[in-house]
This record gives sequence, structure tokens and C-alpha cells, in this order.
Amino acid sequence: MTDQTIAIGDYVLLSLSQRKTYLIRMEQGKSFHTHKGFVKLDDLIGKEYGSAIASSLGFEFIALKPQLRDYVMKCARQTQIMYPKDISLIVMFSGMGPGSRVVEAGTGTGAMTTALAHYVKPDGKIYSYEIREEFQKTAEKNLQRAGLIDFVELKIKDVTVGIDEQDVDAVILDLAIPWLVIPHAYKALKPSATLVSFSPTIDQVVKTVEALNENSFTDIETVECLMRGMQVERGKTRPQTLMTAHSGYITTARKALRKNVSSSLS
Repeated sequence: MTDQTIAIGDYVLLSLSQRKTYLIRMEQGKSFHTHKGFVKLDDLIGKEYGSAIASSLGFEFIALKPQLRDYVMKCARQTQIMYPKDISLIVMFSGMGPGSRVVEAGTGTGAMTTALAHYVKPDGKIYSYEIREEFQKTAEKNLQRAGLIDFVELKIKDVTVGIDEQDVDAVILDLAIPWLVIPHAYKALKPSATLVSFSPTIDQVVKTVEALNENSFTDIETVECLMRGMQVERGKTRPQTLMTAHSGYITTARKALRKNVSSSLS
């Protein structure tokens, strides 16, 4: 079997249409039921990803190999998850990559954690802080399903009290009071490393930026990412009526090693 051949235990994205996809695990002797009929999973085992299969009612499904965004968007949820449009910017702004050590807070149900773990493998590590044990258990299941649990250390701890790790490459914050974590993040980060904070409201952003300025961060910037899809059809192409508009603000900053400026100029 190659990684392009569907095997027992693999996850498959069954696609009926752009808006109707299902992430399922291959189990022998099982069927997957939908409103368009059922699909026998045995009929998929041994086939190549990308193969078509008909349901019991004759509707065509395509068996696709799941990508990172599929594991993120279809994770089990107990909290609101971050959209790929925001996750992609956070990963880019953070400067992280293979081998990076990254602190994340809070874990939630692990959507962002899954993306971060994907980008630090095979030698990096995500240290993910969460105060609610029930969220962490769900996040652990989602990470296992995505095959990324080995790159994450899940921690039950209040990150506003402190960060255990030192000399990390990035700190990613997605919690209600990020400004309380800024002093701890400064101590944990390598010089010149990046902090990224995601907040739904502008009041949270203001308090976070004030804390960043007070704690010797530099290159502070806040952006909002809006994404609008297109309905593409000859003679009828136009922006879609619905769009993924405001979901939150992303604030980034770099750790600076500053001396007291006023004393140095006197």
C-alpha cells in the first residue's frame, strides 16, 4: 500500500459537493450513511485517493485525501474555532517552521493547535496551555485523528500565572485576557522572536497593545483579515452573497532587548 491508496484505519474526505463533505475513518464491514444514500467502506479500501464511488441511491462521492484544513474545520468542537484565513496569517506572522518550539494558549478544542503542530514537525514542539480539562480531552482526540499528537505537549495550567518554557520561537495567544500574559511571554521568548495574539474585540486589542509597549516589544501591528469567495460561472460570475468577514483581530510584535532610552540620551 502507498500513501495514495486507501487503507483500513485511514481517514478519507468523502466529497458530495463543495459544501457537503464528510471526514470518515475507514473501518472494515462498515457503511457511511447520508441523506444521499449509504456508501460501503469496504468498496473504498484499496482504491486510490481521488476515486469516485456511488452511494446506494446512485449519487457520486469522491474519496479525497484529507488536508490540514479538513482536520481543522471538521474537528470536534466545544468552542468556537479559528478560521483558516486567520490561522494562515498567524502561522506566517509567527515565523515558525519545522523544528520551532512554540507556546500556545488556550488550547480550546485544538483547531489552532492542529495547524501549529503540522508546521513544526518533525523536530519541533507545541506547548499548549488550557485551564479546562474537558476542552483538553477533546483537543487530544482531534490531534490524534490528525496524526499530530506527538508534536504537542498539552498542559493544564493558567498561562496568566506564568509560562514554564524558555527560549521559545513564538508565543500564540487566543484567550480573553491576553494582556495579562504579555510579561510572561516576554520572558519565555528568544530575543527578536514573535508574539501573535488573536482577539475578537478591539477593546482587547487596545489593552494588549498597551501591554506590549510596556514590556519592550517592538514592530507592533494589528490587522483584520476578511475573505470573500466568488461564484464563478460564465456570464454570471460575481462575489458570493455570504462571506467570512470579521472573526477577530491579529496583533503581532517582536521581542526587543532595550536599554533605558532616556538615560542613554542624557
